Amino acid sequence: MPKMKTNSSAKKRFRVTGSGKIKRKHAYKRHILTKKTKKQKLALTHDGLVHKADTSNVKFMLRIGK
Repeated sequence: MPKMKTNSSAKKRFRVTGSGKIKRKHAYKRHILTKKTKKQKLALTHDGLVHKADTSNVKFMLRIGK
């Protein structure tokens, strides 16, 4: 049987932390930044975590064990 393949788009977007949580970047910081406040842009700079409801789907795409 062939190997399971990791989803290429997912491996570029997500990283696993040491505790097993999944890190992600925030959206809405690519362009049209003039109308966003400094506070909003700074908050979007920091990494976030994938929501608990979405974790199983992301782990499946990354082919991480249960």
